[in-house]
Amino acid sequence: MSDKIEELRAVRIEKLKQLKNAGIDPYPVYSERTHTIGQALKQFDHVSRNTEHVTLVGRIRSIRGHGKLTFGNLEDSTGAIQFLLREDKLGEKTLKEFNEFFDMGDFVQISGLLALSKTNEKTLEVQSYKLLTKSLRPVPQNYFGLKDLEVKLRQRYLDLIANKETRELFQKKSVFWKTIRTFLESKGFMEVEMNVLEQVPGGAEAEPFITHHNALDRDFYLRISLELPLKKLLVGGLERVFEIGRIFRNEGISTEHLQDYTQMEFYWAYADYEQLMDMIQEMYQQVIQNVTGGLKTVYDGKEIDWSGTWPKVRYFDIFKEKTGLDLNTVTDEQLVTYAKAEHIKLEANQGRGRVIDLIFKKKIRPSLIQPCFLINPPIEIEPLAKRDPKNPKEVQRMNILAAGTELGKGFSELNDPLDQRERFEAQMKLRESGDKEAQMLDEDFVEALEYGMPPAAGFGLSERLFAVIMDKSIRETVFFPPMKEE
Repeated sequence: MSDKIEELRAVRIEKLKQLKNAGIDPYPVYSERTHTIGQALKQFDHVSRNTEHVTLVGRIRSIRGHGKLTFGNLEDSTGAIQFLLREDKLGEKTLKEFNEFFDMGDFVQISGLLALSKTNEKTLEVQSYKLLTKSLRPVPQNYFGLKDLEVKLRQRYLDLIANKETRELFQKKSVFWKTIRTFLESKGFMEVEMNVLEQVPGGAEAEPFITHHNALDRDFYLRISLELPLKKLLVGGLERVFEIGRIFRNEGISTEHLQDYTQMEFYWAYADYEQLMDMIQEMYQQVIQNVTGGLKTVYDGKEIDWSGTWPKVRYFDIFKEKTGLDLNTVTDEQLVTYAKAEHIKLEANQGRGRVIDLIFKKKIRPSLIQPCFLINPPIEIEPLAKRDPKNPKEVQRMNILAAGTELGKGFSELNDPLDQRERFEAQMKLRESGDKEAQMLDEDFVEALEYGMPPAAGFGLSERLFAVIMDKSIRETVFFPPMKEE
């Protein structure tokens, strides 16, 4: 704590003691409010004309004394308004007590009449006041704001106090998830909640977090995906289900990655990935329209146009176009040689699918700026999707790519239990050879498939999409991202 803040804090603590000694509770339980500030401003003409008594509550954002007058600004979540205390209305003692004991940052209740000031500013002329919360530390001022990103992420509450734009950002994030939820419900999907603790983590290639369950005296994994439990519900006869929930991946930090974040996944019985693409484009365009007010956004200085019909880009075709490698014929050795020549870092014992995926992410994905569906990747990179009947080396998967990154993934779900077991076993061999992100064999899920899961399509997206359409690092779009120790 800086010396300046420590001095200010000591002064305020002394004020706190004096208030208590005077029998004033600086943290009362009850408050009264007749209007929000937003309502008072909106109804100003009517309320002032009829001399209605108004009681507002909020945080003092500024105080400025002018002899026998004290002006200030009060703010709540709906807006800000000027207030005025006059000695000729309140008396010398009452005005003096306010000036002596109230500071910027305190929460107060003020009552009086609405009127225009001499400068025609909407103002509450205070007839009585009450302290609701005494603040012990000075808060950032609007004029100077809060610019230090490290402080903003560590102490988001200060960022919310100081920066209107931050408050608006998180209001838009609420609209983002609400639009997705409303859209899916309108299509007949049922929202469900599944367990966060899993015996076997599945549905994605990621290293999980591990925790210990004391009552059962066994370790569990924090889920890395929502997928497998939701597909079990299809086995049970539910045809359209979705979840918006937290998932956890013990991986690196970047502008696009968090270890603890919100993801949405839905599963749709009797649909395939072609139907999926039609519905997903409709959903994305509705979400982006509701959040941003249009279908054009900017990310990292590049304009992205989300309107119209998005093109479908075949994985095999663009891979060959950008690298010269034909995935139908290229050998594992040739892939590794290419990766090393392009300075793409590989880890020991990585399988063919991981090498292909790394090459794609480094050499191809950054060039895909406008929205598109990337379709039919090689089977080695997707162990949970159905093979394409026209080419068994491909799977019926689509990824939404825009702004040079992945913003959603879906596919025709694999429902052949024997094929699924073989793919899980191939993943387990990779895991045994040192690939910590390879998927585990989930016997319970395979057993569920053996009872029969209808043909289905599934899709998932994370809050990365929100970060991209808002032109932010994903860490800036969560309230309290994990941070290194100070």
